[in-house]
This record gives sequence, C-alpha cells and structure tokens, in this order.
Amino acid sequence: MGLLDKLFGGDEDTAGAPPKFTHVKIHPQVDDGIPPTAPGFSGGTLQCKCANNAVVVTVGDQTAHNHVCGCTKCWKPDGAIFSQIAVVARDKVDVTENGDKLDVVDASAAIQRHACRDCGVHMYGRIEDSNHPFHGLDFVHTELSAQTGWAAPEFAAFVSSIIESGVDPARMDDIRGRLSELGLTPYDCLSPPLMDAIATHVAKQKGVLS
Repeated sequence: MGLLDKLFGGDEDTAGAPPKFTHVKIHPQVDDGIPPTAPGFSGGTLQCKCANNAVVVTVGDQTAHNHVCGCTKCWKPDGAIFSQIAVVARDKVDVTENGDKLDVVDASAAIQRHACRDCGVHMYGRIEDSNHPFHGLDFVHTELSAQTGWAAPEFAAFVSSIIESGVDPARMDDIRGRLSELGLTPYDCLSPPLMDAIATHVAKQKGVLS
C-alpha cells in the first residue's frame, strides 16, 4: 500500500457497502428510497392539507427537474429539512377547487407562491416576470398528489441554505452523505442543466448568444 493510499483510504473497497447515513431524515418522500417515474404518466391532482374544502390543483402533464430544495422560501412538510418541488408548463396547471382560499405568500418574490390561507400549504409557484429564465414554468409539490408515477427527484438544490432554517452546521457532512446515498447529488445552487439554462437566457438577453 502506498503512502497516498494510507493517507486517503485508497485501499478501501466501498462497492456494495451498506448506507451509512440512514439516520438522517431529508423528506418523507425520499427517506425510504425514491419511487420511480412511471412511463407515460400524464399528470394528476394536488390537494392541500385542509380536511374540509381543500384547494385542488389539476396538473395536466408529467413534471420535470424534480428535486429536494433547502431554500427557506419553499413549503416543507412538518419535520422535513428539505422541500420537494418540480416544474411543469404553467398552461398545464389549473386551480379546480376552492381557489378563493389561495393567497400569494410574498408578492415581492420572483416566484409567486400561492398558498392555502387555512393550512399554509403552497399549491403552486408562478413567475410573472416575462424576462425571468423560468417564465412559463410553474413550481409544484407532487407529494400533494394521491397519484403515483410523478417524475422522481434527481438532485438536491441550495443545500447550504438549510442552515438558515436552523439546521446545525455540524450536521452538514452527514446530510450531504445521505443525499449522495439516495442519488440526489447535492448542490449549493441548482443543478448544472438548470444553471446552464439561466446563463443561456442571460447571454441571449445581452446579445452574446443568438
């Protein structure tokens, strides 16, 4: 064994090793493993947490870029340190029941998060600024659906931001370890394809790209 192997553990075979961070809870939808995407899935309904007169939103297509998010703006279920959120074309999102209960959480935010005023659940987020890179996409929480087969989460975004929600910084190595075990690559921004999409949009606005 060489010196570098001794220092950095290069001799250790981790293939097939059992997960080390199952004690770390991320979000109820992923803690026990990630449910698969169903081929041909074409949407369903989302429902808030109210026992009576629940807000219902119909999503008429499969979602994309599903991920767990550590930012302090997205709605999280009780006890979760991450939210889970995906995007879908805004023309595929329709409030079909009790839309009068929805209020925008923060009118100054880029994403206008429409939440039920009674239970607080965010039903969808919409971008009204036509110059925003993600204009035309709505953000939805597919965990609010009774249907299965929605696009599986693919990565973890804004991981460091969970510290701003009160998570002890000393836990971050374990949290990133669990995310990696689940196949949710942790980023302190968005995933590379989404960051590329933002940069491309800005470059086209500046005339750098056609």
